[in-house]
Amino acid sequence: MKKRYIALTVVALLGVGAATAAYVAAPTVHEGASGEAPELGRSGEYAVGTELREFTFEDRITFSKLGMATGGVERADRTLAVRLWYPADASADSENVTYEHTMSPPAMEPYSLSFEGRAVEGASASGGEKAYPLVIMSHGFNGWHTQFSNLGEHIASHGYVVASIEHADMPLEGVSDFLYSFSKVLVDRSLDQRDVLEALLGEASAGEDGAIQLIDPESVALLGYSMGGYGALATAGADYNYESDTFGTVPGEALDVLREASAQPADVDAVIAFAPWGGQPDNRVWSADTLAQLSVPALIVSGSEDDVSNHADGVRWIFEQLVGTSRHLLTFREARHNIVGNAFTIEEDAPFRVAEFLMEPVWRQDRINSINQHFVTAFLDLHLKGDETRASYLAVPVSNANDSRWETQFGEQLNGKLAGDGEPDHWRGFQKRWAVGLDFETLESAQ
Repeated sequence: MKKRYIALTVVALLGVGAATAAYVAAPTVHEGASGEAPELGRSGEYAVGTELREFTFEDRITFSKLGMATGGVERADRTLAVRLWYPADASADSENVTYEHTMSPPAMEPYSLSFEGRAVEGASASGGEKAYPLVIMSHGFNGWHTQFSNLGEHIASHGYVVASIEHADMPLEGVSDFLYSFSKVLVDRSLDQRDVLEALLGEASAGEDGAIQLIDPESVALLGYSMGGYGALATAGADYNYESDTFGTVPGEALDVLREASAQPADVDAVIAFAPWGGQPDNRVWSADTLAQLSVPALIVSGSEDDVSNHADGVRWIFEQLVGTSRHLLTFREARHNIVGNAFTIEEDAPFRVAEFLMEPVWRQDRINSINQHFVTAFLDLHLKGDETRASYLAVPVSNANDSRWETQFGEQLNGKLAGDGEPDHWRGFQKRWAVGLDFETLESAQ
């Protein structure tokens, strides 16, 4: 029976015809690259360098735990580290950087994380007179500046300078520390983004050497995750509703400083917000009117089951209220809050809260990252570089990826071919059968 089954299988394969024979003879379409990643989720043409800068901002508003109760504020210098990724002159045999970080949540032994990057520490900035758009990256509450190094390196490899802020959130030791630290983040996120942007553009205009000399000050985007997205939307122009009860723990004078800074949008051309916090009804920090003030293109990314930022009543509400601009919403169905970040290797005996903070419970992290990279690259290339060819990657033919259609002959194997002009009913840049579990919606200004 076994021999007969094999023989029948061979006959069936021969009966498929030339299409199958061509497939068997053809080499892989994407030799040397991950066949699973969508088209723009693959590394760009540039080698990537990285360096750590430090900026001190004088006389920043701050407050103590006592100040939370009394309304008292103070002034102090605030020093922030900023990790830069940039197009570089680096040889193929250069040693790649390894990023290290230690997590120290309350009531848990410190846990060390290591992630091998593709960038070269201190590599010379790419020569020539070419300037590259700037992308400011901003992490979530108690995150860190290299938590999304894979995304930062990817963007830089496509011809950008990326600056990831280390926001230095206050460490947590208990409930009172959480409330204090989070109250400071409510004020500091947007102020940090504004100060870092101003410092980088100032140094670029002054002819600063190294990576900063590559920055094109006329082409800037903000990218934030969770509380970084909360800050980025306001920095880009969607001012807060300061009557929100969420700001009740912030001293009035500190809130006045944030209000004054946010009265005018920063000079940015686009904003990307991953799982932005602050739209959910219980902690809503915007009104429909303040969100409508945003006038630059926006890309929002969310998990349909996000129970931190509340996808249905929080993130989607933000998306729908941004009526002053064109915007996109990419949704990973069944995903929760951790829809961006490095695919860290975590030991089996690691405390569960490490995985809970870093990992997505349904989607593989490397898969979700490659999809993020694909859409972020298309969005940035379109709006910061004016590359109109990228518009087709954002103009998906159907909002539900599962409904994409790509007609093939019986038995035809595409060997990783990516959808292009010849497949108008399929999500561009994805392989047949590989655009699944996703929704992508677009609303224009005034919609």
